[in-house]
Amino acid sequence: MGDKPSGFRGSRNWIGCVEASLCLAHFEGPQGRLCHVPRGAGIREQLERLYSHFSGGGGPVMVGGDADAQSKALLGVCIGPGTEAYVLVLDPHYWGPPKTPSELQDAGWVGWREVSTAFDPNSFYNLCLTSHDAEKQQHALD
Repeated sequence: MGDKPSGFRGSRNWIGCVEASLCLAHFEGPQGRLCHVPRGAGIREQLERLYSHFSGGGGPVMVGGDADAQSKALLGVCIGPGTEAYVLVLDPHYWGPPKTPSELQDAGWVGWREVSTAFDPNSFYNLCLTSHDAEKQQHALD
């Protein structure tokens, strides 16, 4: 796309959520809307936004951070009573033919994680919320 030095092509260097959203736009994929969370503890403040995103038909949310270098994708949110909250996390490193949900869960590729343990409170995070319908996604986030 021209945003990286020439040596980046063909490398195994990682890209972040900002670059992923640029790739989605460049290759005319799903729409990607960025949300910056300055500290992981602030993820709790984004739970309603994430819930609206998923309930409005939004796709997976790519997650990248600085101190927390574990890439992850969010597939859902569960907000319980009080301060209880969970996110459905997918490890994007999985590849190959699909396995049964129980096999994926048992191997740790996908599972519900309590928000307080899924995010480093000191790391910043960028979230890339994906949607095929940009207008519908904008409405859900407003």
